[in-house]
Amino acid sequence: MNLILLFPDDFVSENRVRLTGRRLEHVMNVHRAAAGDVLTVGVVDGQLGRGVVLSLDPLELEVTLDRHPPPALPLTLVVALPRPKVLNRIVAATASMGVRRLCLINAWRVEKSYWSSPRLSPDNLRAQSILGIEQSRDTILPDITTHRFFRKFVEEELPPGDSRRLVAHPAATEPLPRNVSEHVTLVIGPEGGFIEAELASLDRAGFAAVTLGERILRTETAIAAAVGRMF
Repeated sequence: MNLILLFPDDFVSENRVRLTGRRLEHVMNVHRAAAGDVLTVGVVDGQLGRGVVLSLDPLELEVTLDRHPPPALPLTLVVALPRPKVLNRIVAATASMGVRRLCLINAWRVEKSYWSSPRLSPDNLRAQSILGIEQSRDTILPDITTHRFFRKFVEEELPPGDSRRLVAHPAATEPLPRNVSEHVTLVIGPEGGFIEAELASLDRAGFAAVTLGERILRTETAIAAAVGRMF
């Protein structure tokens, strides 16, 4: 936990917070905090700053918030819903990278059972996002949406705006661009890739097929490789 993330309910006065639960245990057992220690803090969806430990029982900090969080990536990420055990890693990792919008979509090769996983609950997605932004010292939670119907998403629900549209596909011949300066909407498919009808729908919606190379990568690896290459 590289950042102590604060929430409105933590404030006992304008500049004083009281920590409980997981954050309390982390500060006491990992940071081994003592009175006077300074910790990096940030308010969810707000500013960063520092917190000075005032007392340990209860654990209270005096906070000064004076910095903006790191800038977001100019990226909307669209990912075919992965295996439940992989979902947590993807949500936390993308949040830590500064992805502000993550769309989880259906596809022909997505197992129907994935959609009933408790890991897809709003509470779990939020919890994993929090772990991600704590890791990267960010405060802005990503907007995560789920879309059960592929065609409806592509034809009606795609985020609007002026964005370069790309779909990662192993059989593509054009390489994923490097050092992109514009906003990108990037689609990553399921294990086994999109079927031809899905690729055709994306093509009609203006998505150009691009490749990361000859190797077939796991979803979480492909996301990290694509973000690192483009930005």
